[in-house]
Amino acid sequence: MHVLLSGAGKTFGTVRALAPVDLEVADGEFVAIVGPSGCGKSTLLRLVSNLLPVTEGRVEIDGRAIKGPVTQLGFVFQQSTLLEWRTALGNVLFQVEMRGLPARDYRARAMALLDQVGLKDFANAHPHQLSGGMKQRVAIARALVHDPGLLLMDEPFGALDALTREQMRLDLEALWLRRRMTVLFVTHSVDEAVLLADRVVVMSPRPGRIERIIKIDMERPRGLRARRDPEFLRIEEEITEIFLSRGVLSRAAA
Repeated sequence: MHVLLSGAGKTFGTVRALAPVDLEVADGEFVAIVGPSGCGKSTLLRLVSNLLPVTEGRVEIDGRAIKGPVTQLGFVFQQSTLLEWRTALGNVLFQVEMRGLPARDYRARAMALLDQVGLKDFANAHPHQLSGGMKQRVAIARALVHDPGLLLMDEPFGALDALTREQMRLDLEALWLRRRMTVLFVTHSVDEAVLLADRVVVMSPRPGRIERIIKIDMERPRGLRARRDPEFLRIEEEITEIFLSRGVLSRAAA
């Protein structure tokens, strides 16, 4: 799906959370959004999904301004938000049930997605029997079960430990390479943004503005060795310099 934000901004009362931004995301592109806390990254995703209306400007998906609920997308949040009384498979199917679709028609697809995220043997497990990373894998499968063209991800790995987070990064890239849906991925991690994305959108402190959009020309898949790639090191330094210049990071820390 093609996404276009034209002068899209959001104000809550007297607080401007997101200054007008212009951003175009091509069909099948993986775009990461990185910036400090409170800069409007999550707000931007909510404008795209129409969970929040724009205060100014407009948002278009596939050439049409969004005016109601956007159904052809999946949303993954920082917390898995699984239903404790349902199995992993039941949680994945909950997505289609809420859409009024017959769960039996999607059971095979749900099982295939659980297999793709490494949870085939845990389909009948309940959330309390799963680790944090496993829960997030279920959440990703749930977001994809209705075959959306657009996947929105809001700090989906933020609550995970470093090793699990790295594995989830590798798994997400592999899943995206198979399916090639459009992805908007919000993160605080510069590493994560560079390693996952086709382009990285660097945002300023609130009210959030787009400071720079950086194209990532690194071969895929970007495995564990990608951090040694000179291009990775160059882009990481470029983004760090932006945050230093904006006072997000201090020179003393650098």
